[in-house]
Amino acid sequence: MNIEQLREYCLNKKGTSEAFPFDDNVLVFKVLGKMFVLTGLDSWEKGESAINLKGDPDYSEELRAQYSSIRPGYHMSKKHWNTVYIDEGELETKFVLKLIDHSYDMVLKTLPKKLQDSLK
Repeated sequence: MNIEQLREYCLNKKGTSEAFPFDDNVLVFKVLGKMFVLTGLDSWEKGESAINLKGDPDYSEELRAQYSSIRPGYHMSKKHWNTVYIDEGELETKFVLKLIDHSYDMVLKTLPKKLQDSLK
């Protein structure tokens, strides 16, 4: 997976936008204004691609125990966010996409029902 594939996948999700709310390096994808994917562009340039994804706390712990390339969220809440190191070769792209879907779904379900319904 490269940065353009990540960008295309995220932007194809309903209600998704992209922004640089922190600086010109950290690309953030949001669903209806709430973050579900963060990534540092410089990591992709260095061949060390990583993304931060929101997750169910129990599931996040399971993932960390099972995969060495999934670690507590860098500069994020360690309970709710994981950093997924894509270039370490341990994770298949299909699995990374499922993790992105999980993050999107986790954020979406925290939004008011009216906002959720606006995506249908």
